[in-house]
Amino acid sequence: MNGGNYLQFVVPGIIALSAMNTSFNTVGASLNMSRLYHKTLEEYLTAPISAFSIVLGNVLAGSLRGILASIIILGLAFVFGAKITVNFWFFLIILLTCFLFASLGVVAAMTIDSHEDMSNFSTFVILPMSFLCGTFFSSEKLPEFIRYFIELLPLTHASQSLRAIAWGYDFPAVSLLVFLGYSVVLFAAGVIVVRKVK
Repeated sequence: MNGGNYLQFVVPGIIALSAMNTSFNTVGASLNMSRLYHKTLEEYLTAPISAFSIVLGNVLAGSLRGILASIIILGLAFVFGAKITVNFWFFLIILLTCFLFASLGVVAAMTIDSHEDMSNFSTFVILPMSFLCGTFFSSEKLPEFIRYFIELLPLTHASQSLRAIAWGYDFPAVSLLVFLGYSVVLFAAGVIVVRKVK
């Protein structure tokens, strides 16, 4: 793949995928269950803390779990002989990916009204990104009209950024702007939907 072996190609994609899945599922599933079934979210909503603090706490907790999962996969990759460059920018991209998808988890959990619909959201939004956003194969092989759409998705930028850094290329500044844009919008949306419930 692009002059290197497949292990070098796939490891950054799997790390991005793990960051996405762990962060989103940790926040989305537990928050949705606590809101609709266990009714424990009501305790936080009636407490004298802001919607911003509630969202920030959930997002940071999900981000931490996503980072830990990514570090475990990175460690296993080195055990299996992957030779990739890891630096500050590499971990920054992982952190932003986790933050972004944890924020999406808050938005989904607070707006979707059943656990079954949360599963449907994962099936129709998260799962396609897992396979189409350059995690296991290059999106350059896809039809052009699909590729343009995929380039707008955040996991594509996570995979491409981690891969560029891992291979020693320049850090893609455009991807950083995309991450920051998605993160701000999704976090703000999370605060808004929690504030409406509160």
